[in-house]
Amino acid sequence: MDQEEDQVIASIPSATLYGVDGRPVSVEVHVSGGFPSFTMVGLPDPAVREARDRVRAAILSSGLAWPNQRITVNLAPSGLRKGGAGLDLPIAVGILAAVGELDSRGLDGIAFVGELGLDGSVRQVPGAVALVSALSSPQAVVPAESMGEALMAAAAGCRVRPASSLAKLVRVLKGLDSWEPPRPSISRASREGSHLDLADVHGQPVGRRALEVAAAGGHHLLLVGPPGSGKTMLAMRLPGLLPALTREEALEVSRVHSVAGMPYGLPELPERPPFRAPHHSSSEVSIIGGGSAWLRPGEASLAHCGVLFMDELGEFHANVLDMLRQPLEEGVVRVCRARATATMPARFLLVAAMNPCPCGEGQASGRCRCSDAARSRYARRLSSPILDRFDLVVPLGRPRTEEILGGKPGEGSAPVAERVAWVREVSRRRGFRANADVPAGSIDACAPLSAAASELLGRRLRDGSLSARGMHRVRRVALTIADLGAESVVEEHHVAEALALRAARGVITAEGA
Repeated sequence: MDQEEDQVIASIPSATLYGVDGRPVSVEVHVSGGFPSFTMVGLPDPAVREARDRVRAAILSSGLAWPNQRITVNLAPSGLRKGGAGLDLPIAVGILAAVGELDSRGLDGIAFVGELGLDGSVRQVPGAVALVSALSSPQAVVPAESMGEALMAAAAGCRVRPASSLAKLVRVLKGLDSWEPPRPSISRASREGSHLDLADVHGQPVGRRALEVAAAGGHHLLLVGPPGSGKTMLAMRLPGLLPALTREEALEVSRVHSVAGMPYGLPELPERPPFRAPHHSSSEVSIIGGGSAWLRPGEASLAHCGVLFMDELGEFHANVLDMLRQPLEEGVVRVCRARATATMPARFLLVAAMNPCPCGEGQASGRCRCSDAARSRYARRLSSPILDRFDLVVPLGRPRTEEILGGKPGEGSAPVAERVAWVREVSRRRGFRANADVPAGSIDACAPLSAAASELLGRRLRDGSLSARGMHRVRRVALTIADLGAESVVEEHHVAEALALRAARGVITAEGA
């Protein structure tokens, strides 16, 4: 803190959100003589500008004096747009340090993040994981309600301190009180009982097999069938088949959910992959992310490292579906605005369900009530590029009566999850997260074809029923099927099954014909 005769400057470290990341901010407070006023510069958004009234009321409610002087607050770096109410606490601390209420030497190495209530309480802010991870100070003071998130992201050697009110914080900083005791360390959540079981699904052997292949290889799955065929039941049981999140993945998932204001898995590090199921009326921003003032993560990012389930796929807006093409290929969402550009993680397993036609029955059933024009419009909602992103397109029919009433329960989730974990481990040994990520240049080395398998693919390429990109997708699925059988060479029956698991592509195009 630099002092002259009639002016004092205090600098307090803090952070602000930028997409799903935190950016360090230095809150500089200048107090001088002159006409009493409060000015804030440094590209604050409306929520930050309103901090003036919150900070003033919080200081007065805490029994402290508000300086009757000229106050200027600069949020550095000045070219970075600041958003949210998390800068309230550092602004208040900076003002109190500038007027001598707090000793600036006792604030060295301490960063502050938090929103202030008018009564002086320190309130939780969204994005605590990202904010704390951006701080480089030896100590960080955060709202007591955000301690669980902050402990996840605190760098090695950084001590996280809770603050429940401004008055108590001032007493602690003056040495008149002690910090609240630390919370228990973060642990991993248990997977037991956290998922629906696959044994609940009666019948549907093809759907169950497709679900296992999708989970094992990370292949995007589209289920096509009439209402009541079990599409949603199958999709909701997919997270129970996926491997547990690694610690790095759990931190990424927690950071994204924290920024969105919906902490996931707290007070423990999440172990189960997230499952997101947006409604078909969702807007582009809600699915992809973005916004005008605050670049908020969308459902695609909230499903990072997990499952994005899009029920009634044909009812989603066509432009929303086409916007998914880039994150499906690259695993990230790039949101570009006039004043900001942010990259958000979005590597998810897409599972979708749709009816074969608007009435749901399908023309092949003989009970379809849709006109040819209605079926054509319904099919055109799915463009060829987005349909081509699905490695598995599986037709489902309603289970038979004997399967529903007296059928033997199918295999449960536990043994299937063990096979899925084995295939994922084989993929990691090859150097990839999952078989769906194997690039075209490495497919020959990872998935060598037998002579019969190569001949089968060649016939499909020559008759035009399979494109070059589709051929690579079939080979990746065939590799997963071979891995599930612990076989090192992709045989003809592996390729045949992979082709059969794309059969409903013809159903969709036929309905629109």
